[in-house]
Amino acid sequence: MIDLPKIPSFRLDGKRAVVVGASSGIGLGCAVALASAGASVTIVSRRINLLSNIVNSINQKGWRSDSQKLDITDVVEINNFFEIQETFDIAVFSAGIAKHTIAIETNENDYDNVMSVNTKGAYFFAQAFAERLISQNSPGSLIFISSQMSKVGGPERAVYSGSKHALEGFQKSMATEWGPYGIRVNSICPTFIQTPLTESTFSNKERLRWIKEKIKLGRVGEVEDIMGAVIFLASESSSLITGTSIVIDGGWTSS
Repeated sequence: MIDLPKIPSFRLDGKRAVVVGASSGIGLGCAVALASAGASVTIVSRRINLLSNIVNSINQKGWRSDSQKLDITDVVEINNFFEIQETFDIAVFSAGIAKHTIAIETNENDYDNVMSVNTKGAYFFAQAFAERLISQNSPGSLIFISSQMSKVGGPERAVYSGSKHALEGFQKSMATEWGPYGIRVNSICPTFIQTPLTESTFSNKERLRWIKEKIKLGRVGEVEDIMGAVIFLASESSSLITGTSIVIDGGWTSS
């Protein structure tokens, strides 16, 4: 008989997770995935009124969740949130907005709105999460929901793409600094996913044709396509993975 390697667990029993932007779409999928794997999940959003039905639906499955209001554009509010909560082992930043215009027509207000959520919010949320872990001498996993647009560019997406490129830069530097404390920092980079946020894009036949031509597997993404990756990056199965991204793009960036 030989000693066979032990398969790492994908289970998250006993872990506490916080998911930002979980009121719909990818963030909701992340919250459901983590809860299904055994984590106790706190879902947060500025739109607190949208969260009660989500929490009820998750808990009716026999999983554990609760909700909190949090404006991730307010740094003071972010810090206060982490100060009053029990320490989280897992954090998923899935909040994001897009204001699609051709670059020459981007206005200052749209630029500031995108950056306040996609970059500033992400940065200071990550900082507060890591600061709490470091003070408690605890390891953890931080997962940014980024985008395939962090790897490429696209028409009418200069600001959005720029914000996601910045997110990838945060991820690599944070992973370098926080690795010695056992804090892993990674991102998930999806292609176009069928969510309320992308309805206007998919309703444009010309744009939909362009998207499907780019995706080698010939279909747009579904929220379910993201759920396995978030469990993986949150679990011990990815314990040696940090400072990198999982690109879920159907082959968009392969050529």
